[in-house]
This record gives sequence, structure tokens and C-alpha cells, in this order.
Amino acid sequence: MAAAAGGAEGRSPPSGLSPRPGSPPSPGWGSAVVVLSSDSEPEVVPLAERVKRRLPRGRPSAEGSAALGEGPCGSGQRPAAGGGSQAGTGGVLGAEVRPWGGANGAGEAERAAPGLPEAAPTEPEARPGGSPPSGGSAETSPVPKRRKYSQKEREAMCQAAWQRRKEREARKRQQEEEKERKKTLAKILKAQRPGECQKYITVVLDPAILQVEGGAQVLAALQSANYSCVVERQAVPCSITWRRKAVIPQTEDRDEWTEEPNVLVLLRLEEFLSMVHGYKQEAQGCAEGQETLQSFVAQVMKKMPGKILALTVVEVEKYFRCLRAQSKKRLQQATVHRNEGDHQRRKQVQDSGPEISRLDVEEALVDLQLCTQVQVTFFASWEELGEFAMMFSKAVAEAPYKRQQEQTGFSFYLENKWCRGVKVDPSGKGLFEVWKRQIQQFNRVSLEMAEAVVSAYPSPQLLDQAYSRCSSEEERENLLANILVRRGDGVTATSRRIGPELSRRIYLQMTSHDPDLYLDATG
Repeated sequence: MAAAAGGAEGRSPPSGLSPRPGSPPSPGWGSAVVVLSSDSEPEVVPLAERVKRRLPRGRPSAEGSAALGEGPCGSGQRPAAGGGSQAGTGGVLGAEVRPWGGANGAGEAERAAPGLPEAAPTEPEARPGGSPPSGGSAETSPVPKRRKYSQKEREAMCQAAWQRRKEREARKRQQEEEKERKKTLAKILKAQRPGECQKYITVVLDPAILQVEGGAQVLAALQSANYSCVVERQAVPCSITWRRKAVIPQTEDRDEWTEEPNVLVLLRLEEFLSMVHGYKQEAQGCAEGQETLQSFVAQVMKKMPGKILALTVVEVEKYFRCLRAQSKKRLQQATVHRNEGDHQRRKQVQDSGPEISRLDVEEALVDLQLCTQVQVTFFASWEELGEFAMMFSKAVAEAPYKRQQEQTGFSFYLENKWCRGVKVDPSGKGLFEVWKRQIQQFNRVSLEMAEAVVSAYPSPQLLDQAYSRCSSEEERENLLANILVRRGDGVTATSRRIGPELSRRIYLQMTSHDPDLYLDATG
């Protein structure tokens, strides 16, 4: 059986078909193939129908249209078998001729385009089991549907989202508050530093200070140090107090001030001498009810409770110089008038008034300091009082900064000039000095005594081994008693022994298991 192509000569083959490789070119190709059989009439099968039969059911027809020249490549250009393209209708793709069973199953030939899929039965019965073709499973698989949540689940999700948002806002607000707190703390610390703290201090002076002889000099000294001064009436006359301005006030419309606990009171010389004389009379039991330094301090503390009081007196030394000059003058007058009667001399002594000696002043000051813990400072001139007021104001301004520096959190000094730590390197250098410092921590142990002990036993382990070799408790306690301690150099050098008392204390410290043992009370 032979296959012939109908159509005029010179017509190009259908799109997507090419002659069998190695076969001579056909004189012409038509749009249909005629199948000849001896038992039947000629049957004409269009090419498009053949292509549709080869496609699996359900596959998009774009492949078939592409095979017919109606796909994306268009009818003008089609990709060649080698990956290139040819222009015009004359360019054909390489074709593969496969046997195709017709009505009688033999003698027909099939020309298939290389880009077409393998032939598959058009009916579902042609595939065993009726399963769909494997090539279309990926494309025809249904899209998974979104899960539908219940009302409770949606409410729970909304609640969780709202809770997360609330937590984020809380964290953000906490971070902002922490940032603002650190900024405020840095500003407060800066305001407490020396050089900045004076800007927040105001000195309040009583008007009575400006009425005394050198009160203007005190005010001028404070103003020269750039202190803000205010003249206001105080509860105690001739007193000076201080106010501190808040670094960050709670209300922005006005400043906030805090009273400092210190108060400085100026005593006039006449008042001070009268108080000392009253103490002298009270001590002798001659008179009672006179004002003394203690009674004056009690009145001030009653008017200003909780204040730290300091007293000042000006020109006390001038009074003692005048007193000595008067004593010399009276001695000269007594020499001139030695022949006068005793009555006249007693009258002169009574008219001279009470005399206060330096010893009387010292006794009154000691009694005041022991009973009230209040000190009195003397100044030779008003200029010195002005300098003292300036230094006192500086100390009041720097007091918070110094208190903060002293708050280390430990009950002992971490480092000091006379007793600082010893650095020990990884090689062990410095351990000998640590051992010597440990011995030196004992009460009444000098540097020479510690050096003598560590020279005999350079490490605690050697001393412990020496204790273990002793046969009795008494021998252990007196092990270090005979060690010589040399003090000084040259001809002035002296020597002594450690002694049994220190030897026993070192032994108890090295061997006792009682952490509360008081070494000085043993023995």
C-alpha cells in the first residue's frame, strides 16, 4: 500500500512537517493526506484532525495551534530543529516519520513535528485503568483552598496581634523613659561636678551682717567668686544660709529651691566675751542665768532644727593684744602710784571691768565642743572672714558630689596611698609582698616585724609545715617568738624579738577554724 499526497506541484509542506531525513524531496505537499486501500474508497484525513487526535484530552490547544503555525511564533517564522529560525513559508522544521496504523494497520506513514508530544489515545478507555495522562497532572491539579478560621480562632488571632502590638508599644515607651532617665541623670551629675555646682547655689545673708563693720567685705568676697547673693531676714541674726536650685524642676513655670542644712552665724566680739564670762561664772558657781555659748547654741537649734551650726568670731587676737597692753599699762601705773592706799587700787580694778584670759576662752570652747559638737572659728580680720565664707560656700556646693564619690558600696577602702593593693602577675611575682602585707595587718605590727617574719618563712605553706613539725601546742605558739627584728642602720641600729604575744596571734590566725575569733582577746 502506498501513500500519495494530493495537491499541485511546488506547494510547500504543511507547517511543522519536514521530509524524512535521507529521503528525496517530494514533488509537492498538500493540505490533506489520501489513504488508498484496496477494500475501501479513498479516505481524506485533514492534518488538523490528525493533530487533534494525537493531543491528550484536556491539554490546552496552544500546542496544536503552535504546530499549525498559529502559536506565539506566528506563521511567518518558526523555530528550526536546531534551535534557529527560518523566514518565510518555505522554511520547514525537521520531521520524524513514524508508522501510523490506519484502517488496515499497515502501509501508512506518519509525519510528526518534533515539538509535538507523544501520541496518546483520545479516549479514556485507551489508557489502562482510566487514569489521566501523566503529562497534564501538574497543570490540571486543583489549587489548594485557603483554610477558613472559626469565629473563636479569629478572635484569638486578633487578641494575640493586639497583645503583640501592646507589648511593642510598652517596650518602646520603656526605652524612651530609660533614655530620658539617663539623660536626666547625666544632667544632674554634670550639675554636681566642681565648677558647675556653684551655678546652682544662692547665698542668703541676714541684713544685720551688712550693718556691722566688715559685713560689706564679706558680701564683696562672695560676689567676686560669682556666687548669687540674696539679702533676706533670717531666723537668727547675723547668719548666712544657702539654697540649692533644682536642676530639673517639676514645674517649668518656676524654679524650685532646696534649703541646705548648713548655717554660719557671726558672733560679735562683745557678745562672745560676755558668753565666755557667763560660762566662767557658772563654772565657779558665782552666778546663774547668764547667757553662755551652750545656751546660745540651744536657742539657735530651737529656731533652726536640723541645721549644722558653725560659729565665727572676728578680731579675738586683737582683744588679747589690747589686754596685754592694758596689763602692762596698769603695771606701770601701779609702780608710779605704789604709795597710794589699797582702797583706791581696788576701785581701779573694779572699774576696769571683767577680764577674759586666753585660758578662759579655751575652756569655754572645749566645753561647747564636747557638749554640742559645735566649733568656733576665729579670724584676725574681716578679709579672712570673707575668704572663709567663700570657701564655706564652695564646700556646701560640692557636698553632694563628694558624698557620691564616697559611696563605693564597701565598708573598707578599696585603695589608699598608704595601703593599696599588690599586683601579682601570672608568674607569681608579688606573692611575697602579699604575704608580708598579710602579716602587717595584725594589730601593733610594724613593717620591720613583718619583714622579719616573712624572711624566716617566705610563704604561708612553709610556716604551716613548721607548725606541723612541732610536737606540742606550746611549741607552736612560741615558734616565732625568738625571731630578731632589726630597726635602723649603722651605729643607731637596734634589735628586738617578735615576742610570744605576736607569735601566738599569728599561730591562731593560721590554724583556727573560728571566723569570729578575736585574736587580741585570746590568751
